Amino acid sequence: MNRAAFKPGPWGWLVIFALAALLPLLKPGGYVLDIGINIMIWAMLAYGLNVMLGYSGLLSLAHAGFFGIGAYAVGILTLKAHWSFWLALPAGVLISALGGLLLGLVAFRTRGDAFAIFTLGVGVILQLVINKWDALTGGNEGLNGVPPATSLLGIDFSKGANFYYVALAALALTVLVVARTRGSVFGRSLVAIRGGEDLARSAGIDVYTHKLRALMLSTAIAGLAGGVYAAYVGFLGSSVTGPVTTFTVLLYLLVGGVGTLAGPLLGTALMYGLTQSLKGLQDYQYIVFGPLLVLLVMFVPQGLAGLWDRAQARRVAARTERTVDHA
Repeated sequence: MNRAAFKPGPWGWLVIFALAALLPLLKPGGYVLDIGINIMIWAMLAYGLNVMLGYSGLLSLAHAGFFGIGAYAVGILTLKAHWSFWLALPAGVLISALGGLLLGLVAFRTRGDAFAIFTLGVGVILQLVINKWDALTGGNEGLNGVPPATSLLGIDFSKGANFYYVALAALALTVLVVARTRGSVFGRSLVAIRGGEDLARSAGIDVYTHKLRALMLSTAIAGLAGGVYAAYVGFLGSSVTGPVTTFTVLLYLLVGGVGTLAGPLLGTALMYGLTQSLKGLQDYQYIVFGPLLVLLVMFVPQGLAGLWDRAQARRVAARTERTVDHA
């Protein structure tokens, strides 16, 4: 699989985020802003999953559990400990990263399918703990009344339009971190590990340490998404921390393009947008999604981002053919 598909340069990403920043200024209404914020939150979660699956070649099915850890950390710290959101959010990211470290210390004793199965079990356990720990998480009743983001520099971020920029800044930070990771020595080492762990070891790469760092980065991003989600929705339930959420985000990633920088955002925007458009046909959504996913896998296995790569390849081939003909 060619991972180089659809790579907007720095100016391209600057234009994308500049256009996104203009949306609240157009006063589109609360519904449109809600969709935009949710797309950014779930795209962050997809980027975290992409660090593991796209760059390291490892599928962690406990991903939504760390989204829940970040969300509940922010919810508990702001609601029960009365922390500011701006202190609780980095704390939630750190707790999620430490959780990833603990998972990796055990999970990386397995490889391949066994790793995915083990992390699936961990994800189920995390959901059960959140669901049963009534005193801390609210159990079945959930955690209600999570405070919104507090004011910062005189700006009230509890309002929908202002909070939109919090989500946008978090997404921009995520994209920047993932992009710099992918282009670093660390990122190239992860790609080498994806190609074959034994070969990577023979090249002098510390496979275990690199995978551990990748998992910590992945879970930290999931915690960031969870923290933003907690402050936005104001209510947390265990259902959002389970494997269904992980598989939903995995679908977004597959549609957008695994291992690409733009894929998580493209896939999330399309699939979440379709979900909202078909909300009135909720019972029949998967009748649409099922065939769509099959067609994408058959004809566009690289996802939406792969379409750009194929178009570029055709353009280069046509240009080369014209050059040969003129010669």
